[in-house]
Amino acid sequence: MAKPELQCDFSGWVTKNDVKCADGRVIKHGAFADNEGETVPLMWGHNHSDPSNVLGKMLLRNLDEGTYGYGFLNHSAKADEARELLKHGDITRMSIWAGELVHQDCNVVHGRIKEVSLVVGAANPGARIENVYLAHSDGEGEVLDDEAVIFFDDGIDFFHSDEPEEGKKEEKKEEKEEGKEEGEMDPEKIYKTLNDDQKRLFTFVVNEALESGKADEEEKEVKHSEGETEMKYNTFDTGAEQARGNFISHADQEMIMEMAKDRGVGSFQNAFKIYAEQNELMHSDAADAVGGFTTSPTENHFGLEAVFPEYKEVSGSKTPELITSDQGWITTVMNKVHKSPISRIRTSHLDIRGLDELRAKGYQKGRKKSLSGNFEFARRTTDPQTIYVRNSLHRDDIIDITDFDYVNYLFNIDKMMLNEELATAIMIGDGRAQSSDDKIFETHIRSIWHDDDLYTIHVDLDTTDPEIQGSETEGYFGENYIMAESMIQTVLYARENFKGTGTPDMFITPHMLNVMLLSRDRNGRRIFSSKNELAAALNVGAIHTAEQFADKTRTATINGTEKTKKLIAIICNLADYSLGHTKGGEVTHFTQFDIDFNQQKSLLETRCSGALTKLWSAIAIEEDVTA
Repeated sequence: MAKPELQCDFSGWVTKNDVKCADGRVIKHGAFADNEGETVPLMWGHNHSDPSNVLGKMLLRNLDEGTYGYGFLNHSAKADEARELLKHGDITRMSIWAGELVHQDCNVVHGRIKEVSLVVGAANPGARIENVYLAHSDGEGEVLDDEAVIFFDDGIDFFHSDEPEEGKKEEKKEEKEEGKEEGEMDPEKIYKTLNDDQKRLFTFVVNEALESGKADEEEKEVKHSEGETEMKYNTFDTGAEQARGNFISHADQEMIMEMAKDRGVGSFQNAFKIYAEQNELMHSDAADAVGGFTTSPTENHFGLEAVFPEYKEVSGSKTPELITSDQGWITTVMNKVHKSPISRIRTSHLDIRGLDELRAKGYQKGRKKSLSGNFEFARRTTDPQTIYVRNSLHRDDIIDITDFDYVNYLFNIDKMMLNEELATAIMIGDGRAQSSDDKIFETHIRSIWHDDDLYTIHVDLDTTDPEIQGSETEGYFGENYIMAESMIQTVLYARENFKGTGTPDMFITPHMLNVMLLSRDRNGRRIFSSKNELAAALNVGAIHTAEQFADKTRTATINGTEKTKKLIAIICNLADYSLGHTKGGEVTHFTQFDIDFNQQKSLLETRCSGALTKLWSAIAIEEDVTA
């Protein structure tokens, strides 16, 4: 392009249209049309903190191929230095600082150039300084390198890495020396004056400090991509940061810092994300770059997640870990109870034990044959009741929670709560007052603990038996031994009246189990080395702990006197307990969407009945705690 009539010092393409830049962006035709004929400042290295960095001005022209610029240097000290550098070809590249960017995917379709700087770097392959109109010894202008760097002020400076590593090394050295000559403050001293949030910003900037995790490590070695030469740079060196492409403008830093101080924002990380969204830093392109930083690591950039890594669940699961009460015994109960297809349960029993009148008789001639005595007949019926868990999910939450299946997660919780309520009602009752609207009545789900003495044998734990205490027991054994032996004796004696099926299981409070396992002999050795050994001593099939049994009491009237009984253990074979429901009464899940309140409503319910079906088929071990 011919030299213009204006006496400019140099000229060249500031940007070229429709070519892919190193950051993945493409500047489209007319993107900077608003700058046609406009004069913008000519700077040195986009350093806006020092007025002496203003070298002159640039006249911009919007052409079909891109944006062309004419540079006019003033006569300041730095401008004269730049003039000399241009004469000798030491500076061959330009850079624009653009704002008000509008993107369509990775295409820049609109923006406004705020200033142009002389820099070292490359991004747009077609952008270059074409002519230098400063007098050389041969009197000719010079066509320079075909590389340029583009900086955008939408929050992050883009500093590209297409230039050779040797050029980067020279650039760092020049910038570092220049900063010292101009009397700039040592960045390390600045770092020490920052608060915690501000230090996080510098951690964001300094790639090597992030990779090593050592905030006090000031030097790291970086190998060149070409050759075997090694170089070192200081992590507080702004030139090194610039060469790495990981720095933010001062104005952006201050804006993010101020935003982070707002209590509504809460943290520097949130402030940075908000600033990024407001300034369109996020790309939808595969390059996925955020300013000079990429959201995933590449050869020349470290990922944004390395700066603000996402929190990860220790368990490896994306769903929150549930804090629940003891669930092991609940699974055992629900698996072992007898499932019946009949919901209206009726049990009938005829007691023919120990009645002399029922005995067969010998006959003597001439005597009248006598009738047998009357039978004792017992019958009871149990009707079903509906038991349910109802919940609702806001559709906004269903959509917003993407880490895991929120609907299925809450369904599993509802199912767990339904099983726990059923198992608790079967064993000890639901514990609600008779007047409660949510009461599961004993006439529908009969609890083993509260059942009639005809079905459940209620036995008090006796720790005062002389056979256990003896004359020297306290001298040789501790309280745990006495309690364990009392428990074993009580259970075994109660088993003499047990009429249930097979070998029963024991459901016991965790504390009482520990008391028995910790019992020792006179030599300090534990009497029961394992839970299985203790189960054999108690003559039960297995021992299950149920923390829900702890501190549960009931009121019983004995010989006209009210007594308070504290539950210790229940012994039964759950095959003797029938849990019945007819067709349609099984556990069913209903869902419905409420348009008015934008909620997904869920109902998990069953209609069933439950009761022991054999007489004297359970044993409840209790402790009299009457005041």
